[in-house]
Amino acid sequence: MMENQDVERLIEAGLPGCKVTVSGDGRHFEAVVVSADFEGKTPLQRQRMVMSTVRAQIESDELHALSIKTLTP
Repeated sequence: MMENQDVERLIEAGLPGCKVTVSGDGRHFEAVVVSADFEGKTPLQRQRMVMSTVRAQIESDELHALSIKTLTP
């Protein structure tokens, strides 16, 4: 079972310099990600950037669901 901090570390590793806050119950998580890299990107592009950081965990079903809110600083 994944912990909130595990998901935060994965996202931070995939999007260096971002700020991440994750809440969840071990299978369903919500992440708020703030990154300058989101500047000029569409909401879908931003979602894909974050999802790419946890793709392996989602494909293995270690991470069941991730709701994402993306913001620029």
